[in-house]
Amino acid sequence: MSTSPARPRAALLLLAYLAFVSLGLPDGLIGVGWPSIRADFGVPTEAVGLVLTAGTAGYLASSVLAGFTLARLGVGVLLAGSTLLAAVALTGYAVSPGLAVVVGCALVLGLGSGAIDSGLNAYAAAALGPRQMNWLHAFFGLGVAIGPLIMTGALDAGASWRWGYGIVAGAELLLATAFVFSVRAWRARGPAAADAVLPGTPAPDAGTPAPDVPRTGGTAPDTPVPGIGDAASGPVGSLGVVVEHAPPPATRPVPVRETLRLPAVWLGTLAFAVYVAIEVASGLWAFLLLTEGRGLSAGTAGLCVSAYWGSLFVGRVVQGVVAERLGAAGVLRASLVGMAAGAALIALPASGWVAVAGLVVVGFAAAPVFPLLTLTTADRVGAAHADRAIGLQIGTSALGASLVPAGIGVLIGNTSVEVLGPVLLALALVLIALHAAGSRRRAPAPA
Repeated sequence: MSTSPARPRAALLLLAYLAFVSLGLPDGLIGVGWPSIRADFGVPTEAVGLVLTAGTAGYLASSVLAGFTLARLGVGVLLAGSTLLAAVALTGYAVSPGLAVVVGCALVLGLGSGAIDSGLNAYAAAALGPRQMNWLHAFFGLGVAIGPLIMTGALDAGASWRWGYGIVAGAELLLATAFVFSVRAWRARGPAAADAVLPGTPAPDAGTPAPDVPRTGGTAPDTPVPGIGDAASGPVGSLGVVVEHAPPPATRPVPVRETLRLPAVWLGTLAFAVYVAIEVASGLWAFLLLTEGRGLSAGTAGLCVSAYWGSLFVGRVVQGVVAERLGAAGVLRASLVGMAAGAALIALPASGWVAVAGLVVVGFAAAPVFPLLTLTTADRVGAAHADRAIGLQIGTSALGASLVPAGIGVLIGNTSVEVLGPVLLALALVLIALHAAGSRRRAPAPA
């Protein structure tokens, strides 16, 4: 008895969507849970920087090594093992006796998340069409939006923050089990899988080959963020966004030193770091601002943080269509201005709901910035330098997702949480200036 190949591929696509949601979940937990965590462990506000740095280190290490691991084990085994590793790390959060254990678990979680992210993108690049790729990474943002709801629900029920991590650990364990039972199906991936779609999702044009897809890093990121990614997620992503096509190939080999001498490369690299810093810091410290600074209840503030991440998800879906119709450059400029406007609302010494409105504006405006900055890299630095520039941008964005939010935590610990709004506004203005300067410093066309 034969089976249709579309069915297992559709199942894998659904599993990939769920996996990207799960990537974003931990990124959404810590912002709401950190005030309770620091109180339990008796550590200062800025100690969250240790957790972020450890997670970033693990993510970067596993992202680099994932290519070698994929060649040896295959994507199915990598996803199953990495998801199980993430479940173990989240369980460690839930039972941790102190901050040192949490930092160690953050490192392990980064290792698992980075490998999951890389493995899923390896599959997606070979098997999915561009439409599914964009939706896949938008679901990272959905995961980050759900995370605060889980932690808020646990805290509102009178339970410990540990329950929030325990619930997500259980979800990761179920996903790891699904990956274990689908290892053979992942080996059969191919471009034909692009024909498999979720119910209600339009299929891409038949016969369209899957594009080369430059991948972002971070929490999520989501980096990201999603993912993006959301990123940072994670990093983060939040940090987890994909560009639909690669820059055009260079006409001749270009020495690395020529790329590194271009001001536009470094201006773009700094722009990525600043953007991801704004995205991650807004989600990380918003809960503290709304509760301790603006007097909202913990339950309401948790919902508002979820609304911030949700606006990032909605904006990514909506503005992707707008950018396709109106052009990336104009949408990118408007988004950068929108981020500054939202940050200005957060900085106003007004009611908590004004700050909430600012957060939603920042999230919606920020949604297309990471993918559009990546998409326009070749315009700024030249096609011959684009691949290297993108690599530098992604790596630096992961650092921005950990170091800058941690630095803001130090400022908050030494002043007050009200410093968040002015810092976000200053970063947004710096981002506008970096993008404007980088767009003017174009590389010469290769000979």
